[in-house]
Amino acid sequence: MGLMRSFHGTTTVGIVVNEGVVLAADKRASSGTYVAHKVVKKIVRIDDRAALTIAGLVADAQMLANYLRLEVLSHRVSTGYPPTLKSLASLISLVLNSSKYFPYIVQLLLGGYDDRPRLYAIELFGDVVEEEYAATGSGSPVAIGIIESNHRRDMSIDEALNLAVKAVSASIMRDVFTGEAIDAVVITEKDYKEYSFKLR
Repeated sequence: MGLMRSFHGTTTVGIVVNEGVVLAADKRASSGTYVAHKVVKKIVRIDDRAALTIAGLVADAQMLANYLRLEVLSHRVSTGYPPTLKSLASLISLVLNSSKYFPYIVQLLLGGYDDRPRLYAIELFGDVVEEEYAATGSGSPVAIGIIESNHRRDMSIDEALNLAVKAVSASIMRDVFTGEAIDAVVITEKDYKEYSFKLR
């Protein structure tokens, strides 16, 4: 499944289960070996049924997230319905692919619920893969090992949330660029819920 390595410090994960999607990320922002911020939000709400995790350059990712928000709003106004997650992933892919010579330095996970829960891993130059689970950032090798060993499609949302937090926590213990605390988002057919976890 999806392991997206990065030299940019962070760890974000996404997990799909039958009930919905869980996204989780640490809160540390680094600049080289310097810890620049300790309370960064790396999960961006796109609408009430979709969110984007950020690994890479924050400014690039924020611009793409704002672009997606506008596209969702435009689609809702013109059709009365939100766009599918696949169409949003394809849209980001086109933007990234058209910027090969001056690329956006990002690795993204787009998760949410349209006709069912979905998770898309989106690479630097626009490669898109739908995944059952994925991890991005410098801590992703540790996180993906935890998820891969424990993921079941039929696990409950609470179990998936605990697994996502466990995966990011493990990365915090092993990756110097991952740290501080953990944000998580759970998206189901009916709800969008945000959580925050402090490390002991």
